[in-house]
Amino acid sequence: MAITKKQGRKKKKHGKPRTRTYAIIEFLKNNNILTIIIVVTTLLVLCFVGAYLFENGFNEGFRTIWDTLWWTVVTITTVGYGDKYPVTVGGKITGIVIMILGVATVGIVTGRIASFLVDKQIKSRGGLIVLDRKKGHFIVCGWKSELETILENILRVNPNLKPSDIVLVNDADPEEIDHIRSLPQFKYLKYIKGDYIDEKVLQRANVKGAHTALVLADSSRKFSVQEVDSRTVMAVITIDSMNKDIYTCAEIIDEKYEKYLQFANCDEIILTRELGRILISNAANASGISHIANHLLRPETGGLSTQKIPQQFFGKTFGDLRSHFSDKGGDIVIGLLENTGKIYYRKKEALSDAQKTADISKLVENLQRVKTIIPNHPVLNPGDQYIVKRNSKAIVVARREMNG
Repeated sequence: MAITKKQGRKKKKHGKPRTRTYAIIEFLKNNNILTIIIVVTTLLVLCFVGAYLFENGFNEGFRTIWDTLWWTVVTITTVGYGDKYPVTVGGKITGIVIMILGVATVGIVTGRIASFLVDKQIKSRGGLIVLDRKKGHFIVCGWKSELETILENILRVNPNLKPSDIVLVNDADPEEIDHIRSLPQFKYLKYIKGDYIDEKVLQRANVKGAHTALVLADSSRKFSVQEVDSRTVMAVITIDSMNKDIYTCAEIIDEKYEKYLQFANCDEIILTRELGRILISNAANASGISHIANHLLRPETGGLSTQKIPQQFFGKTFGDLRSHFSDKGGDIVIGLLENTGKIYYRKKEALSDAQKTADISKLVENLQRVKTIIPNHPVLNPGDQYIVKRNSKAIVVARREMNG
């Protein structure tokens, strides 16, 4: 049977409202809270209007709309001052409905609040939170059995860092995380569960807003040494691609992966196995170096540290800087740490400086020198005439007061 144009237009007109109504119903089904609010508000408005119509003219307490509104609010919140009350049958029935609505509303509100808090607690414990508003935090990727001690030392050497600023990102057993967070000093640690080489997991930790990222040689699973170090390199590459401003530190076991971290603009590289070998070798020589290193590097002794250099000493000699620290507090400056800060920007600055010459041969030489920049490069005892460069820090041995 043929459909005329008029019938087609008619069908279209009737079809559109049905679609909109269906969409509204579906929206309300998927938003239970909004539905409850709409239903309760509608009933309250009807009860408010009904109470005013029933009581006005028969009850001195309901002379104005404001009087009726006051009574409605007091009744639904179950306060019940008793200063106003309905006297008509219709008004009393309306009051009963409002009282029932009041009890139901309080129950719904408290239930939703409790549900929200419990849900938040479950997500926090399971590492399912999203730190989209966190800024300037310290991310620790990976798991180690001695993580508790590492965190204590991190807080010790960073007095301005609070436990709530530390975010753990790993795939360790929940019991391990619960143990750390059960300690009073780590109560407010944030935890993100997942593989730290996954970009989505790092997004939940808000890497873009973080200040520092430490990638540990992960021992949460039975990985080989090659797998552990490969994952560390992948994590640093991913972090660097997500945030060029973040300062990255990475621990590797095998030193052959060091060059890959350098390519990934890793700012600080910890060679765990190599450091152990060096200390063992020195101990075998009966040099006492292991004791010296242990004393200087322990956070609680604070013997060795790097300190900011006052702006006026850049371009001056190392001797001037050494005298300044000695006169100020008796600290001994034993060297300089050059190219500090984010290596990405150090290379960018060096590249800009290298291009300022008109001599082609000099330009090529300068550009080649940029490639050899080493982040956090230590220069020990350079001599009093050595010129202090920009972006350097002083390597300082703190003065110790001797008792007795």
